Amino acid sequence: MPEPSAAQRRFLKKRQQKMRTVTLVRILIFLAFLLLWEASARLNLIDAFIFSSPTRVAEAFLSMAADGSIFRHTGISLLETLISFFLVFAVSILISVLLWMSRSLSRILEPYLVVLNSLPKSALAPLLIVWLGANMRTIIVAGMSVAVFGSILTIYTGFQEVDPEKAKLIYTLGGRKKDVLSKVILPGSVPVFLNTMKVNIGLCLVGVIIGEFIGSREGLGYLIIYGSQVFQLDLVLMSIVILCILAMCLYQCLNMAERLYLKKSQLPEQASAHKNV
Repeated sequence: MPEPSAAQRRFLKKRQQKMRTVTLVRILIFLAFLLLWEASARLNLIDAFIFSSPTRVAEAFLSMAADGSIFRHTGISLLETLISFFLVFAVSILISVLLWMSRSLSRILEPYLVVLNSLPKSALAPLLIVWLGANMRTIIVAGMSVAVFGSILTIYTGFQEVDPEKAKLIYTLGGRKKDVLSKVILPGSVPVFLNTMKVNIGLCLVGVIIGEFIGSREGLGYLIIYGSQVFQLDLVLMSIVILCILAMCLYQCLNMAERLYLKKSQLPEQASAHKNV
């Protein structure tokens, strides 16, 4: 691979400096928010009992970390989210493939999928508790219900937008529909899968918390409801902060997977371009 030119090096250096500046500004905004929040509570500009403060949230975390209970609650919510996330991904691909394979089936089911995706999922949670009981299985189903219908519609739409000329080429060479699926549709839909997964991870977390609000004795959703009922708002805000950190970490993991895929997919193209040159 040839060495980058001076202009390319200047561009890359400028880009790195810009990224570092953006990161620094983000950190400064976050620190300024924490300082303003803490100062407002200490100066009685806000009611610390209602709005809490960073130090009170930290103290609540340390007190629960001492006996390990906060790690148990966080681990349960994370486990339920990951299970619902992977189940949503598997079910979405399976049903999307079935819809793509059968145009009649897609015409029949598409209106129902649109309606189910439009339903407020918080309204389904009480029914799930009654039907399935107050257990982890119900919470996982609640997490799936928030994301699965939209995921199916997105992936199925992505299947339809894959280059039709490639499919025609497979048919011309004597291939069948399953060959088009394995050689064209699924490989060409990887970017759609990655984008859908980045959306689904947050939706599954929301669905799990909704389920824990109603039918759980463990998890961050349970801590939020319990803290609000007994007016331990430090506990509520601590759980919300942990949820934000979880959501950010899960999203960044998928972002890293996407960048890794894009990097690998670009390597053959770059090698081919250098070979042609």
